[in-house]
Amino acid sequence: MCGIVAGVSGRDIVPVLVQGLQRLEYRGYDSCGVAVHAGGLRRARSTARVAELMQQVQTEGIASGTGIAHTRWATHGAPAVHNAHPHFSHGPGDTAGAVGRVALVHNGIIENHDELRESLQAKGYVFESQTDTEVIAHLIDSLYDGDLFAALQGAVPQLHGAYSLAVFHRDEPHRVVGARAGSPLVLGVGMLDGQAGTEHFLASDAMALAGVTDQIVYLEEGDLVDLQLGRYWVTNAQGRPFEASDRPVKTVHAHSGAAELGPYRHYMQKEIFEQPRAIGDTLDGISGITPELFGDGAYRIFKDIDNVLILACGTSYYSGCTAKYWLESIAKIPTQVEVASEYRYRTSVPNPRTLVVTITQSGETADTLAALRHAQGLGMKHTLTICNVATSAMVRECALAYVTRAGVEIGVASTKAFTTQLAGLFLLTLALAQMRGHLSEEAEAEHLKAMRHLPVALQGVLALEPQIISWAEDFGRMENALFLGRGLHYPIALEGALKLKEISYIHAEAYPAGELKHGPLALVTSAMPVVTVAPNDTLLEKLKSNMQEVRARGGVLYVLADADTRIKSSEGIHVIRMPEHYGVLSPILHVVPLQLLAYHTALAKGTDVDKPRNLAKSVTVE
Repeated sequence: MCGIVAGVSGRDIVPVLVQGLQRLEYRGYDSCGVAVHAGGLRRARSTARVAELMQQVQTEGIASGTGIAHTRWATHGAPAVHNAHPHFSHGPGDTAGAVGRVALVHNGIIENHDELRESLQAKGYVFESQTDTEVIAHLIDSLYDGDLFAALQGAVPQLHGAYSLAVFHRDEPHRVVGARAGSPLVLGVGMLDGQAGTEHFLASDAMALAGVTDQIVYLEEGDLVDLQLGRYWVTNAQGRPFEASDRPVKTVHAHSGAAELGPYRHYMQKEIFEQPRAIGDTLDGISGITPELFGDGAYRIFKDIDNVLILACGTSYYSGCTAKYWLESIAKIPTQVEVASEYRYRTSVPNPRTLVVTITQSGETADTLAALRHAQGLGMKHTLTICNVATSAMVRECALAYVTRAGVEIGVASTKAFTTQLAGLFLLTLALAQMRGHLSEEAEAEHLKAMRHLPVALQGVLALEPQIISWAEDFGRMENALFLGRGLHYPIALEGALKLKEISYIHAEAYPAGELKHGPLALVTSAMPVVTVAPNDTLLEKLKSNMQEVRARGGVLYVLADADTRIKSSEGIHVIRMPEHYGVLSPILHVVPLQLLAYHTALAKGTDVDKPRNLAKSVTVE
């Protein structure tokens, strides 16, 4: 979602700011901008890509040692230059278009912006945008009395909602202040001319500072930060400075090279083909199943639980739905899966012996973090996350963690993050099964052998791409699609439908195949392709009956079948055979053709694969 880069230095940092925005492009945005202190306030804003902003900056000669930059994903106000960040505050009585005194960028949503706007308008402030962000700039200006940090400190208690902020003032060159509450923000301690700590940066993601500094301080909820030349302070909301041990500087290798496209046409394609490596890395070093795979204290926590609650959103929610089948069938432990954005707004029955499992690619997903905190507030202290970012808020806030090793995922539509989540969740299943006495040594050995073979098996699935391209040519002419699965593969059908609608904009739905006759069958015609996930499992014969229901209504089937299912291609039935049957781990294999189908269908329709409309990679606001 929105991205922030800011800094104070003795050199021109505008190239650093713009480069940082380019590294955050994967998060999704619809406008971008940069503002600097150059005697007064100067800025450039664009509703095009960051590359166009860079050209604008170079043409206008914008340079400074103090500046802030932003990529915006629209919430309040349409994507337009006047709504783009950075926002300026002009002060009461200033005319629209005045240069201004305060420059500010903001991630998040201010829920009480209407009340604040009315109050500020009554004081004479003129608003030029429809954003909630401009309210903060005017509020800070109204509180300014020669000390920008004090003005920020006075503004923060009046802000209700989620935010990370970076602000500078016309009258205080070489100073940027910031704050975070519910939205991520990191501090980068830089080095200029060989001297450590001589320049400092703020960013919403350490990746934005790759190549500039690897010395990172992770700001916590409620922190305020003051950056000046050669020094910085991190304080709580009351202004009390933290000790260095409370906010330690960590060396973080945010590899900018991971964002290189290489020989691939799109990041999504690259990331689909990286899945054998990602799974291999995620499982690297695992020689046996033990609770300590999930952190110190896991044995004690696992002994003290009697059920599992999974909290997640989007694709991560579907990985949780898959894990429910594993956890209940293999570990024999009752499991509930909740959409994180819904969970904290309903009345539930807490059980202190619950293992609360969060699943998130970024570890900064606002709804999932809020759901975790809600569960903790209800007295459920046993928490574990499956996450791809070791330094994220989610990993820091959970008692236990399994960090997947998918690497940086740039494409908005998640692929390798999903399959590595499944790998982590299967390991959790085996660990809980072992603790509960449901995993023999022989079964453990067989499961581990199958997991180690996954990279090779995935290579075999990727080799099916030419056949999937043929399917995509048909789908590119369609406006709707239906996905069917049964049992363990119903969540995979859901994920396949999500991928297709995310990047091709084809309306797609998924159902348990047995539900066809309870409503969805009314939609089936020759213009409604029906994708069916058909592994050779105990529900295969039932699934075949459901497929016949589709054919009897003139529907056209596209079937992903195991070799021994005896499902053959014929009129109205297109079959792709999977290289091998993979038992309980087959969801990890069966989802890959669905990813490829979505990708190649999007190519056929000419959509923006990596940056689909209206969507963002990391959802850091409600």
